[in-house]
Amino acid sequence: MLEPIQKASNDFQKVSKDNYEAVLRSYGELNKGFQAIATRVADYSKKAFEDATRAYEQLVGAKSLESVIEIQSQYAKKAYDTWLAEASKIGEMYAAVARDAYKPVEKAVTRKTS
Repeated sequence: MLEPIQKASNDFQKVSKDNYEAVLRSYGELNKGFQAIATRVADYSKKAFEDATRAYEQLVGAKSLESVIEIQSQYAKKAYDTWLAEASKIGEMYAAVARDAYKPVEKAVTRKTS
């Protein structure tokens, strides 16, 4: 009489352990992905600040209004293009993080339904 209850209990414990491990792997992937994104954002911010500083130095040394307009226009175009590229790359990174974090859960669900 206790045998079916023990088997059910053991099965429940195994499923719980497998699910817990899948969630841990998922969180690990999230953590790794968010660290990569944070590093990327920090690198971009540092480069953007350096570019802005360089543009400011050029503006301070400009000899004419035309030169100021040219320097500002070049800086604005470069800053926008760089921001657009980085935003696209970071968006791709977020999508990859979501995919990678879901994989362990997907595998656990697939094993349970098979």
